[in-house]
Amino acid sequence: MYELKRKADQLKKEMEAEVFDVESGDVRVRINGVQKILKLEYPDGTDPDRVKEVINKAFEQSQKEMAKKMQGMMGGLGGLSDLLKG
Repeated sequence: MYELKRKADQLKKEMEAEVFDVESGDVRVRINGVQKILKLEYPDGTDPDRVKEVINKAFEQSQKEMAKKMQGMMGGLGGLSDLLKG
């Protein structure tokens, strides 16, 4: 269990350091791998739906990347990943 906690802590640190930049036109968002918005830029009068769309794209990117990293971490734990699949 200690090894699992250590790897989870390591993964969290890596994801906090990972940055995702997404832009569409003049809307830009930067988030980290734990899905905290680090920067959000858009001009006055921008359609709020466009802003939400760009933020959601950034979240999707970070979720996909985190899932890949989690799979890699689980692969290194032998049969534990099989137990978690059900």
